[in-house]
Amino acid sequence: MNNNIYLNQAQLNAEINRCLNCKNHPCMTACPISCNPQEFIQLAKNGNYSGAVKSISDANPMGQTCGLICPDKFCMKACTRSRLDFPINIPKVQASIMEKHHNIQDTLKSPRSNGHKIAIIGAGPAGIAACFQLLKKGYNVIIFEASDKVGGALNLIPGNRLPSEVINKEWGFIKDNPLLETHFNTVIKNPQSLLKQGFEHIIVASGEPNVINLDIEGEELTVSYIDYLHNPQKYATNGNVAIIGGGAVATDCALTARNTGAQNVEMFIRRRISDMRITNEERKNLLENGIDLTGMTKIKKVQTEKNLLTLHTCKTKFVGNKLEEIPETTIKRPDFSLIIKAIGSYAPHFEDTDKITYAGDCKTGGSTIVEALSSGKSAAEKIIQQY
Repeated sequence: MNNNIYLNQAQLNAEINRCLNCKNHPCMTACPISCNPQEFIQLAKNGNYSGAVKSISDANPMGQTCGLICPDKFCMKACTRSRLDFPINIPKVQASIMEKHHNIQDTLKSPRSNGHKIAIIGAGPAGIAACFQLLKKGYNVIIFEASDKVGGALNLIPGNRLPSEVINKEWGFIKDNPLLETHFNTVIKNPQSLLKQGFEHIIVASGEPNVINLDIEGEELTVSYIDYLHNPQKYATNGNVAIIGGGAVATDCALTARNTGAQNVEMFIRRRISDMRITNEERKNLLENGIDLTGMTKIKKVQTEKNLLTLHTCKTKFVGNKLEEIPETTIKRPDFSLIIKAIGSYAPHFEDTDKITYAGDCKTGGSTIVEALSSGKSAAEKIIQQY
């Protein structure tokens, strides 16, 4: 376990003592899943850590995971303290409380079965949140997961940010519930087929399995971020690495490449560097690790030269809100050992029906963990209101 990602007790005490105990709960209002930082911080301040754990867990089945990777644009941005000096690091406080005080006796307890049978396709954050809500109300839940483990896209996040044991630990509080049945390595291509098997409702939380393509010559020479982050050691190199993309996933790719031995890592970003949708902590990590950032740049072609890869790039400019190429700025950038494509992913668009509800990234597009959890929770509540 990487202890550097948690606060020690002195740091935790210092952070919770900065809380102003705002009665209007701006941090809770800003949280997509309605976790109440004001409440769990006050409980922790009074030494009631078990109460703090319960407050977090009642709202969020992945409170520790969420605390480790949730961006600073929700509760921290709303924190009243930010108008005085700087916001409380609420996610890190939450993760630290859960790491130190969330014990196995906190396993989810369900009431007696209510007789209703619900299927969930996908065991990522949205699927887990939906499962959690339904189990609390006595529903029989059967999860179908295409891979051999829970977590979905969370399993692509580098272990120095999100250790895999944290995901397994939080799933451990749910997985042995008598109302839950889980089928791994099971692909469900047609959700309608499950309705014929006696399920009353289906929640589809299958994520975004399809990588967005660049549609350029030589694209087959690149590696998708999904393939790369699933097994970075397979692609480890001490040469030069190019990352195409400027978001959180591209940042994970860049830092992972650096940590696995790349001599130079450069991110090519289509828009301005200031437009990068990453947290302040991620920006800091890029700078501290010497990652080069090249903004306002479009990739036009990839080719092989002398057993290495060459990028053909051109500069772009904004004309109104539209990006356009700047004529006569195309150049060759040679000598890359690896080029990683990290510009996003997508899922086919489907509309909810009376019996099928979509949740998470396959419904909303790429989102943060807390937004995916909220979507899964909402999908479950939609079913609960029907029965």
